Amino acid sequence: MRGLAAFAVGCILSLQAALAAEPVFPPASRIGIVPPQDMAPSKRFSGFENDEKAAAITFVEMPAEAYPQVVSGLTKEVLQRQGLTVTSREEIELGSRTGVLVAGNMAGPVPGRKWVLAVRGNDMTALLIAQVRGGDEGYSEKEIRSALESVALRGPVPLEEQISALPFRIGDMAGFRPVRVLSGNSVLFTEGPKDTIKGVEQPMIIMAAALTPPPPPGEQRERFAQLALNSNQVLKDIRLERSDSFRLKGQDWHEIVARATETESGQPVVVMQTIRFEPDRYMRMVGLVRADERDKILPRFRTLIDSVETTR
Repeated sequence: MRGLAAFAVGCILSLQAALAAEPVFPPASRIGIVPPQDMAPSKRFSGFENDEKAAAITFVEMPAEAYPQVVSGLTKEVLQRQGLTVTSREEIELGSRTGVLVAGNMAGPVPGRKWVLAVRGNDMTALLIAQVRGGDEGYSEKEIRSALESVALRGPVPLEEQISALPFRIGDMAGFRPVRVLSGNSVLFTEGPKDTIKGVEQPMIIMAAALTPPPPPGEQRERFAQLALNSNQVLKDIRLERSDSFRLKGQDWHEIVARATETESGQPVVVMQTIRFEPDRYMRMVGLVRADERDKILPRFRTLIDSVETTR
């Protein structure tokens, strides 16, 4: 009888261990992992985090054809320009899939460690970015690697479900339609028949909830807004038409309207960036439209951002 009880307990414990090792998928995410101990699904982005240990693993879903471009960008030189000193880079086998894992140290006022894993799926490219700020009191190299190497991919999630998992709600889409959710905190809109847009053949809008706290009020926010606009890789020759700070609905806003050139096509465009600052976060909208359509499209960009309400 004692042996039977021990056998039963052993079976239960082994079953619990097996269940605990199953990958966990954040809401509406096609990417899942067995997260490190005490990491929970984030309410701010697609992935997992532990605020006490200043650690996070972020998921980004991209088209399958993006994999070669992503991997070619994981070089020491490119990552060094982004503040990451690479300590290792290796190709790894993840069951039937292949991937590239890069590890390194982050520069800045608060040092930290960072890992970037790109995975080639059958119909998607998965990018996992893990970082641990501070010293070694957070997660170990072994714990992070184990979590990343447990990555699992699943089939498509309906767009409506992805939108419902965003940390904000949009009351008025102003005639635009959502076509893709990015990183669990951003959504791409357009108007027209195409979901994949070359140049600026259709208007494009990205609405995103920030993953970091806003800068302090005042001139720092204006500088922050201008740096954010100029840091993009899509536009060149940006020329500001206006850059305004104002109060609306009890919140601080900043809005830029500028002329620019779309890098790939050489098409002249108008870009509108609107940032709404909250005490612990901010919303950012960037809209692009051909210069000849600005008058009818820019007011609709504002309608879209004005209708957004954060949910958590």
